[in-house]
Amino acid sequence: MRGMSRRALFAGTAVGATAALLPAPPAAASARAAACARYRAAYHFTVPDQWKNDPQRPVWIDGEYHYYYLYNPDYFTGGTTAGTAWRLATSTDLVHFRDRGIAVPKDTTPNGDVWSGCAVVDTDGTAGFGRGAVVVLATMEPVEGANTQAQYLYYSTDGGRTFTHHGTDPVLPNPGVRDFRDPKVIRDEERGRWVMVLAENNKVGFYHSADLKSWTYVGGFVKDGIGVLECPDLFRIRADDGTVKWVLGVSANGKGSGLPNTYAYWTGAFDGTTFTPDAAEPQWLDHGWDWYGAVTFEKRDSSGRLDEGTRYAIGWLNNWDYPNTTPTIDSDGFNGTDSIVREVTLKRATSGTYYLASRPVAALDSYVSRTVRLGDLEVDGTHVLDYRGLSYEVSCEITWEALTGAGLQLRRSPDGVRHIDAGVYGDYAFLNRRTTVNPDASGRWQESKSPFDPSARRVRLRILVDRTSVEMFVDDGRYVHSSEVFPYLIDDRLALFTIGGRAVFRDTVIREFAI
Repeated sequence: MRGMSRRALFAGTAVGATAALLPAPPAAASARAAACARYRAAYHFTVPDQWKNDPQRPVWIDGEYHYYYLYNPDYFTGGTTAGTAWRLATSTDLVHFRDRGIAVPKDTTPNGDVWSGCAVVDTDGTAGFGRGAVVVLATMEPVEGANTQAQYLYYSTDGGRTFTHHGTDPVLPNPGVRDFRDPKVIRDEERGRWVMVLAENNKVGFYHSADLKSWTYVGGFVKDGIGVLECPDLFRIRADDGTVKWVLGVSANGKGSGLPNTYAYWTGAFDGTTFTPDAAEPQWLDHGWDWYGAVTFEKRDSSGRLDEGTRYAIGWLNNWDYPNTTPTIDSDGFNGTDSIVREVTLKRATSGTYYLASRPVAALDSYVSRTVRLGDLEVDGTHVLDYRGLSYEVSCEITWEALTGAGLQLRRSPDGVRHIDAGVYGDYAFLNRRTTVNPDASGRWQESKSPFDPSARRVRLRILVDRTSVEMFVDDGRYVHSSEVFPYLIDDRLALFTIGGRAVFRDTVIREFAI
């Protein structure tokens, strides 16, 4: 673009509608950050600087969660291809995090950088590093594109703060395939062994080990039609009716089939070797465009006691279709934001189907800095509220007798032209970012949808709005929509709307947070 710098695009109240934002040298990025408005999220986890992508499953160690994530300290000089290490943040409540720096460094062996995997606490010292050692299994690719993706081991004897590589040979070599990555390991106490699930293109492979260092393939779960499977997940959970189910999850791209590009999952049974799904087709833990590389992890109380009926979950608020498109590069010198941590429970529908329901982590309530209670509001058309804000939560129950659609206009511009729409229309719930600045230059991925039964004539919405994201929880959280959005900073209005009738927005509450 001639005659206008990227600084001008982002300065003040504008984020710019450019579709491709290129990394800049650190010094230039620092100068821009000082001159530009702030787009760093107010209450979502963000990387301190440079780049982050995949979350790694947090583990409970010494009374706090250790959250590792893929971090590229050379992003501004080398882009996403410069490679990742594992950075660590710790938290006791999963809202406020303390940065602990790089835990698993990159490029310390000939195998290069460190990709996704998992950390486990080796309580009994099965790997030979001592009781309570923290062991990381992660993918590395010594020669790019040459079928060399394999699984390598790092270990920690200081409570998961720093890690040492266990030699330069893989603990699980590549059998000669292109996609062979993202190990997720759980402990099978009943059978006295470790179980690994591994992403292998259209298959999730299952492996056994006694010591985390030698693995045996025992079978696989195949699913076509939702792209290359990544970041697999496997866990046991107790439903609200007392039934125990196993859940197998993957990050997958179903956009080509009209499905989400997030976390697909199956409920079913697992006998230690084979996973048997309840249904052939997956359900999805998020229906938005930007909840990728997600992980679930154990919920424990302050004493470490496990909650068998609840998991936590966190996802990367980005998409590999546009990973470098964000105003935070120029405004704040970083690229990497996560979703809010969710509490995930298993519920049984009236049809007999089991599904995962999500809600924001309960500890978020402890950080409320301001509450605006608007009560019940009757709306016919568009009603602009007397409220302005960039980062907040808004919740309400919408009820009606006869209606085509209803919802909220989030981050609405002063003239009403720009906004993000969230609500229901006919037989679906939706989140539409088309009329605000957003990362999708193609224009194809603007409105996300999930099923809705209009005969209920009511819907409960809880929507988390931050500077570059919206997460909408519908009714009991069976359906969630998470998407990146980049509204101008002057776009701070909020409106309610109906289409084809009148509705009452009951118990309308806005909450702001201070982290």
